Amino acid sequence: MTVLSEDQWRARQAAHRERVARWTEPHRERQHEHRKHPVLDFLFTYYSFRPARLERWQPGVGVALAGGEEFLARRGFTATPDGVALDPAAFTEKRRSTAEFVLGLLSATASRKARLGCFGLHEWAMVYRTQPADIRHSGWPLRLGHAGTDEVVDSMQISCTHYDAFRFFTPPARPLNALQPERTDQVRLEQPGCLHANMDLFKWCYKLDPFVPAELVADCFELAVRVRELDMRASPYDLRELGYQPVPIETPEGRADYVRRQREFAEEAAVLRQRLIDTCRDLLRWADAGFGAEPHSPTGPAVQ
Repeated sequence: MTVLSEDQWRARQAAHRERVARWTEPHRERQHEHRKHPVLDFLFTYYSFRPARLERWQPGVGVALAGGEEFLARRGFTATPDGVALDPAAFTEKRRSTAEFVLGLLSATASRKARLGCFGLHEWAMVYRTQPADIRHSGWPLRLGHAGTDEVVDSMQISCTHYDAFRFFTPPARPLNALQPERTDQVRLEQPGCLHANMDLFKWCYKLDPFVPAELVADCFELAVRVRELDMRASPYDLRELGYQPVPIETPEGRADYVRRQREFAEEAAVLRQRLIDTCRDLLRWADAGFGAEPHSPTGPAVQ
């Protein structure tokens, strides 16, 4: 058991809160003012981790907090001779099942070569052959209009491997995809070049809350923010008013730019994916051993 002094854990707690506040506080302000944001709302609506929970710090397993009695008010913590720590009894069979699934999914994803060159056409397929009132972000114009958007979809091969993107395709767009993924295909199909699979690292962190170190949760959240920005910059929407310059995937130059950025994100996500794989393995060993063996790493290196 690693023991953190009160000064140590309070410093990490404050640093985490300050780090994520740049996203949580503007989101609260928009909610209060009833303003929607077509890019950033996704991080708090599609992903269901509330801002207050993202702001909470936790150390991960194998760490005791001296003077940490305030954590006893939170679910999943218990008093130990070394200080307050996560409670193995709170790692229920349901949590174990989640950890085993996440471990299997991420290990399968990591074993595959990144498939690049989908060009973010999933966003285009979500508005294919729609009317203006039917699109998801109806307050924002399409850069090429509806007819131009449809022409792009008709002229390119769609090869989306991610079920949670594919399920939002319009009915006319679904047959155009090279694959017809189902939920049951998730472990078989997800691959490390997919923007949505890389954003989902954040989801898999919070599905295991509070057993994943807050620093890893924040690293995955920040990656998801930047991937989401590329996702929408390459979309058919014109978001220049918000400061998002388009990545025009309808042009050769835009497609080359997209692939370059997609490759960079795949490389960055690979590091975070491995850290989360290690965390899942540590969790399962820790649960099996009561308070468990020494974990692989309480936090891992921060990804900039």
